[in-house]
Amino acid sequence: MEFLPIFLDIRDKKVVVDGGETVAARRVERALAAGALVTSFDPAPGAELRALFGHANLVHHARTPVAEDFDGCTIAYGASEDSARDALLFHAAKANGALANVADVKEYCDFITPSVVDRDPVMIAISTGGAAPVIARILRARIEAMLPAAYGRLAAFVSQFRTRIAQGLSDGRGRRRFWENMIEGPAGDAFLAGKQTQARDLIEADLKVGAGAKALTQGEVWLVGAGPGDPDLLTFKALRLLQHADVVLFDRLVGDGIVDLARRDAEQINVGKSPGNHTMAQAEITALMIKLARQGNRVLRLKAGDPFVFGRGGEEIQDVAAAGIPVQVVPGITAATGCGALAGIPLTHRDHAQSCVFLTAHGADGVLDHDWPTLTRPGQTVVIYMGLSNLAEITAGAIAQGIRPDLPVAVIDSGTRNNQQVVTGALGTISGLVKKAALQGPAIIILGDVVSLREHLNTGENDADQHIMSLTAREGL
Repeated sequence: MEFLPIFLDIRDKKVVVDGGETVAARRVERALAAGALVTSFDPAPGAELRALFGHANLVHHARTPVAEDFDGCTIAYGASEDSARDALLFHAAKANGALANVADVKEYCDFITPSVVDRDPVMIAISTGGAAPVIARILRARIEAMLPAAYGRLAAFVSQFRTRIAQGLSDGRGRRRFWENMIEGPAGDAFLAGKQTQARDLIEADLKVGAGAKALTQGEVWLVGAGPGDPDLLTFKALRLLQHADVVLFDRLVGDGIVDLARRDAEQINVGKSPGNHTMAQAEITALMIKLARQGNRVLRLKAGDPFVFGRGGEEIQDVAAAGIPVQVVPGITAATGCGALAGIPLTHRDHAQSCVFLTAHGADGVLDHDWPTLTRPGQTVVIYMGLSNLAEITAGAIAQGIRPDLPVAVIDSGTRNNQQVVTGALGTISGLVKKAALQGPAIIILGDVVSLREHLNTGENDADQHIMSLTAREGL
């Protein structure tokens, strides 16, 4: 993160703006809206800036600024597009301890002016750190369309109860939950529907009976599927619960950036397990979830893929429910479907596969001895989880049971993520190809004729994926 996102209180503070066209007018307008005392400079101000003349907090000088004009200022904006004026503004601002921002001159910027979605008192600021302002404007337009103006009025409305809630609820967690229930519950719905009196009555009733004031002695557990890796593949419900959880337990397979979507003050605990290196045993993880929930926390167990597809979610929910803890399961996109789709491999196809089976390479006692003739029968796709480290043993076992060595196989490494790689080959050659590619996992293995469709259907490979394909296409498929 190159810039620290903050909101400054500049009410009654001096702000200097140098320039007379559109950019300068926008700077003046924003500063005035925030209550600043603005002094602007330009010998020939444009129409947009002149339209602001007459504002009680704005003084305009029809000249260029000099160093003394920056005495006592808090922020100085340069928008003159004149290099000499920009340099004077920056150095004069620094000499007076002010923050400077010169449009399109990064070395003269102490801060970036973001695109703003204004739902006063709710403010959303979007910045790309100056790298791609157009993207910030596009995002702003999308958020503007998604966020009704009523949310600003809702924020102003519920703020009336701030003092009473703080006095009635001494526990910080209790206050937070009361606010969430008020805004996202019936009261918030009533206000957004235009029923302000009903909303007020609902809040008053909750305050009167002390809803949320009782000791929070019982929490709950949420088992949430994080999908195969790409944060964009999270469900809306998973995202919502991430932003409400008090504690988040996650492991190494959860994609980069997903845990960052949790509430900033939520406790984050890495309970990751990797082959031969278990940070916490499964029984310890479950016991920790129960302990945290009994302390009144909303505990979110974030699991890669889907919690009920080789995620041991069934074991966890069984133990948590037996302890009397309320539990909720949120499905996720499992690795087989997510990775297959983004690698251009359909798991079923009318001409090639009418069924698909998911299996794990490992059981409680090590590598499993599967019935390969049954699993790889014509018209069926096989997807293997947790098989990368034993790929040679798996393929040798299948061939030993009579499976044809030219059966198409794909290994999708870090599927759906930025570093996704796909190695394709045949059952008899895939192990050597994967070893040559030095894949690190996590990986999904797909067996079946549908793999041969990849060269026709895949259009979204990254550069690394293309490189691997160029190495392997002539050696198997």
